[in-house]
Amino acid sequence: MDWKYRWKNGYRPSQDEATKNPHLLDESQFDNEQDRKLAEESARKHLGLPAPTLDEEQSILPHAVPNEKA
Repeated sequence: MDWKYRWKNGYRPSQDEATKNPHLLDESQFDNEQDRKLAEESARKHLGLPAPTLDEEQSILPHAVPNEKA
């Protein structure tokens, strides 16, 4: 299958590289942010990576409630 976008570093990243890097494609080929996001999602599917979730940046650990002394 031929890929229609340019990879960021000039080559197809491995799955490990793609998992660590939020941007896989060369940004100069897109006119707007929405097009880039759609292409990035498509690239991740092309590489067999799971789609990012909306809360991916949030910690899964609960935050401690600060101790307040009155």
